[in-house]
Amino acid sequence: MFKRLWIVFDSIKIAHSIFALPFALVAMLVAAGGWPAWNVVAWIVVCMVSGRSAAMAFNRWADRGFDAANPRTATRPSVTGLVSPNFLMAFVLANAAVFLAAAWMLNPVCFYCAAPVLLILCGYSYAKRFTSLCHFWLGLSLGLAPLGAHLAVRGDLAPLPHLGQAWHLPFELFPLLLVAAVLCWVSGFDLIYACQDFKIDSADERLHSMPKALGIKGALVLSAVLHVLAAALLAGLGVYAGMGPTYYAAVAVVAGLLVYEHWIVRPDDLSRVNVAFFTLNGAVSLVLFAAVLLERVILNHG
Repeated sequence: MFKRLWIVFDSIKIAHSIFALPFALVAMLVAAGGWPAWNVVAWIVVCMVSGRSAAMAFNRWADRGFDAANPRTATRPSVTGLVSPNFLMAFVLANAAVFLAAAWMLNPVCFYCAAPVLLILCGYSYAKRFTSLCHFWLGLSLGLAPLGAHLAVRGDLAPLPHLGQAWHLPFELFPLLLVAAVLCWVSGFDLIYACQDFKIDSADERLHSMPKALGIKGALVLSAVLHVLAAALLAGLGVYAGMGPTYYAAVAVVAGLLVYEHWIVRPDDLSRVNVAFFTLNGAVSLVLFAAVLLERVILNHG
């Protein structure tokens, strides 16, 4: 039992929850005007980890047939039989139940939104079967994290003092801008990652992707455009929220990491895709969170 659980955790790369979690925590800090109660932090983290775990395990369950035909994924436990489809589905349902329970512990709004969010998260696994825009579906799936964290703290989108109220808005824009930034960032790096499967996708009429539709070079150009938009949105977010120099320094570091990511991945050389995907993108979210933590909690600016 525990061995199979460990295999599943390794297969879904549970450590990669780090991609979206720091952005959720950024929204949490801004919504709370500092560090909120520890029980709120804990339930947000539980929601993030359980929601992602359910979605990733469902992806392994839904794609096991396609994964078997792809040399890159043919050794996954869901393909080799180390983990049975029934065990995977039980894992999905258990994490979905934890996600719903954690949302309930936060507030009614989070609970009412939990089931639709799970449908979006798990629905991504089927997006590649009917649309080349599946990368944007993944971007939305991770991009919902900041919005969820904001609602976990506030329970609504009423304008915040010194933010939405200062800009005379009828609703709070900060989490929505962060959703857009994460959507562009995630969609952009997923386009890079998807280039590895260009030949497999092109040979199977049941599969769709932007590399298949645009070619590898076109997909990398679109990825670069999305990452420029992500950096611009993060900079604009700083202006909207009145962030200080530490934040803008972090945005500059993020922009530099994204530039390096595109520099090491070429249409004729995809050998360093994993470095770009895992190492650099993990650093992007952590750098931004560290800057907001410093400004909003440690230095207590804004």
